[in-house]
Amino acid sequence: MTSTYSPRLSSPGSAVIVTGGASGIGLASAHALAAVGRPVAIWDINGEAAERAAALVAQDTGTKCHFEEVDMRRLENFEAALERCRAALPPLGGLVHCAGVVDTGSLEGITPESWQTGIDIHLRALAFMTQAMAADLARNPGSAIVAITSINATLGNAMNPIYSAAKGGMLSLVRSLADRLARDGIRINSVSPGQILTAMMRPAVENLEKGHFEKRILLERLGAPEEVGRVVRFLLSDEASYITAAEVVVDGGNISSQRG
Repeated sequence: MTSTYSPRLSSPGSAVIVTGGASGIGLASAHALAAVGRPVAIWDINGEAAERAAALVAQDTGTKCHFEEVDMRRLENFEAALERCRAALPPLGGLVHCAGVVDTGSLEGITPESWQTGIDIHLRALAFMTQAMAADLARNPGSAIVAITSINATLGNAMNPIYSAAKGGMLSLVRSLADRLARDGIRINSVSPGQILTAMMRPAVENLEKGHFEKRILLERLGAPEEVGRVVRFLLSDEASYITAAEVVVDGGNISSQRG
């Protein structure tokens, strides 16, 4: 067998759906994928933001980018949106599930409604999107899924128990799905970011003392969305062809830190 070490970040060339793709890590992932020529469908609950993001990515990269306004709590809308993506893009060969919501009310703030929303958007949507796309992915060699989880699934955080629980569930679900999907040649992995400077993270940064997060992080800085997006792109590519059921932590050395 002849080995090759040529870069394979653009392979396969199949299209990728990115949920929560209008901003933050989702947008960075879409941008990173399109930069190497992989067509992208940006799904977001904010249709106008999704349209703007798709136009931006297409303009910056020259790669086709479709958008859909989708509420990830509404399972009944998945198939129609997928049909439109199938018609608009090349065969679907990837999924990045990045859509999310963060609770900040600690234990006292949990309500049945907030619990249901957090679990549905993070955890339930991953299961049902995978189910809805399984046939597409199986038809296209090199297909893969990346679930955006969080270091909170490991560390825990008093502020957001719903978010932490949902992300922990996603880690377990990824391992379970990896066992099932492997028989069809589909890989699935999770990426757990640490403190990444996104719109979701910015209020916490601005309301706490300067350096609150950085003092614990070994690299002594917050991460940028594109630093996560590049890892997502790698995991969806043939560069990562023997990686499945894995959690890749992108936290600048937070989990391992004893600083504080």
